Amino acid sequence: MTHQEAITLRTASHGEMHDITAEVRAIVAASGVQTGVAHVFNVGSTGAIGAIEFEPGLAHDLPATLDRLIPPGRDYGHEQAWHDGNGHSHLQATLMGPSLAVPVSEGEPVLGTWQQIFHIECDIKPRTRSIIITVTGD
Repeated sequence: MTHQEAITLRTASHGEMHDITAEVRAIVAASGVQTGVAHVFNVGSTGAIGAIEFEPGLAHDLPATLDRLIPPGRDYGHEQAWHDGNGHSHLQATLMGPSLAVPVSEGEPVLGTWQQIFHIECDIKPRTRSIIITVTGD
């Protein structure tokens, strides 16, 4: 069995994070899948999906760490081609990855007690994001 739905996020700024665990749980429940996988995918090249303990400290630390690893305003090749100020955004999103596969057991996503599914905006301007959740299994 396969079930697919999309959620829409509106982001305001670089480094903004959204906890999308509740939405993913609801889609898994609607799927009827008891054992399988929920695949969560960000459509677009400057946003990313991951799993983290979604709390204020880490919601600050992750974007700050990405900016230290791949800082804004450097002379990236993307800037040479497009001059749009978001070369670091593409690299940060690529490093994080656009998707996450979460096991489904007994009709629920399998997550640790302190583990939530999140979206992070890596672009420098507001975006409307489409996140596709595909649930497969029995």
